[in-house]
Amino acid sequence: MSSSCCGTKKQKLNGTYPASNGYCSTGRNVNGEGEGGNQGFYCRGNDLQQQQQVTCNGHNDGGSSTYLVNGRDGQVDHQHHQQQQRSVIGSMPDMCFYCFEVLYRELHNMEEPRSPNFTNDPYPLFVTWKIGKDKRLRGCIGTFSAMRLHSGLREYAITSALRDSRFSPITRDEIQRLTVSVSILQGFEDARGYLDWTLGVHGIRIEFYTERGSKRTATYLPQVATEQGWDQTQTIDSLLRKGGYRGPITPDTRRSIKLTRYTSQECHMTYGEYRDMVDKQSSYHNQLGKAQC
Repeated sequence: MSSSCCGTKKQKLNGTYPASNGYCSTGRNVNGEGEGGNQGFYCRGNDLQQQQQVTCNGHNDGGSSTYLVNGRDGQVDHQHHQQQQRSVIGSMPDMCFYCFEVLYRELHNMEEPRSPNFTNDPYPLFVTWKIGKDKRLRGCIGTFSAMRLHSGLREYAITSALRDSRFSPITRDEIQRLTVSVSILQGFEDARGYLDWTLGVHGIRIEFYTERGSKRTATYLPQVATEQGWDQTQTIDSLLRKGGYRGPITPDTRRSIKLTRYTSQECHMTYGEYRDMVDKQSSYHNQLGKAQC
């Protein structure tokens, strides 16, 4: 099931307006932000080594170490968990490159790119497109269901760019001003209350009933609240409005929410960085062809 990750309009909260439109970003490292990748690609994520137990839709209740493995609960040793983390983080610039390849070829009526070389394990994921120097949100859609990364990124690179109902489809003329972000979600936990999460560390997904009794869900990726300058209560209120709640928001309304928190690994890439990689690949293949001749 697809889900959009963030709001697009400035929302009035407690008499003030946020400084900019809401958009997706990543959680920060618990011990400070870590950066990886190359060529200036910006990759950040959460340090899950701080968590002795990370379960899917469950609480930390002690016992043996349990980690989220490819979107599922599983007993794994600490070394295997670290290897998975390194594999995903190290591959994220290639994931961003692949999303640009998919969109570029779609907009230019070219055949799909060949299958990428990075891991094809299943994860929940989001793809975000922003435009311009101020990085305005242009599209953001993903899924909380674990999908194989190759097909999942291919699907949501297109869906978020062309089928986000909040925006008109991205055009060929806009692609040179785009930045793409890939978010790999993990560490899902049921919260014990609507404040049982940490600003800048957790993304949140809420389930609630509208004033008319309809069940709704809505989510913000980990860095949305801090980028907007919201506290936890303001974030919850914004998310309720985003999800379609139109009645008065009271303490009882907030307490009735079912909240799931999660963490993410994320990487950003500009169109210029994508073209640099294309040029380097072309140069490499040309040199290889000459050597073989």
